[in-house]
Amino acid sequence: MLLFDIDGVIRDVGASYRRAIVETVHHFGGQRPDAAAIDALKAEGRWNNDWEASLELLRRDGLGQPGRSPLPTLAALVTVFNGFYFGGDPDGDPAVWRGFIGQEPLLVDRPFFEALSAIGVAWGFVSGAEPPSARFVLEARLGLADPPLIAMGDAPDKPDPTGLLRLARELAGPLGPAAPPVAYLGDTVADVLTVERAREQQPSQRFLSLAVAPPHLHQAGREAERTHYEAQLLAAGADAVIPSTDQVAQRLVQHLSASSGGSQPGQHL
Repeated sequence: MLLFDIDGVIRDVGASYRRAIVETVHHFGGQRPDAAAIDALKAEGRWNNDWEASLELLRRDGLGQPGRSPLPTLAALVTVFNGFYFGGDPDGDPAVWRGFIGQEPLLVDRPFFEALSAIGVAWGFVSGAEPPSARFVLEARLGLADPPLIAMGDAPDKPDPTGLLRLARELAGPLGPAAPPVAYLGDTVADVLTVERAREQQPSQRFLSLAVAPPHLHQAGREAERTHYEAQLLAAGADAVIPSTDQVAQRLVQHLSASSGGSQPGQHL
């Protein structure tokens, strides 16, 4: 079984969700955090929710301190954030959205999932994205019919493993030694920690934590940053780092074969 995060794994959100973080922080605080600052925050493993991440960046910039503007409420921040990201009613017609969501290159296509099904791999999605955003990319853009999905609000935020475990059970039935391995592909430390905590709650089930660096770190000239980011994923407990999402099926088979022969986790595949 192969479960996916969405942002940074299925779609490139460098010019959408991440840009919405930047513009939301600028709206309230007057400063625009750079990509490295957001990467560093995400590497802490606590800020999978981009609304909370935006609020934390404002807090660290000093908002709410004496002589500075007060921190916005989460509700006020969400309104501004969604204005940038959706550019329209999140629960309305996607055809009229005019926000950054329109600037999200896909990292895989529908045949990618058809190929997984053809070789008997069950798949689904565990994401912190808002349900309208997640459904838009999976159904409207990728053309997947009723894809198995846990999105924001369906379960506690990662790294809580509730959503991962729930979807794994929905797809495989009872978890344990007789169940197939459950692999999860994510791009943040929080994704890696989600698998670690799933293992703690279901120790008889085999889990694999697969990781990929987000697309913006694959740009030319950012090799050192990517290497550092991948090292953080491995240090957090990832079993393997892969070069790109579209290679995950091949790399998963390789890793399962190698690990059954006694190789050690924590590697580039």
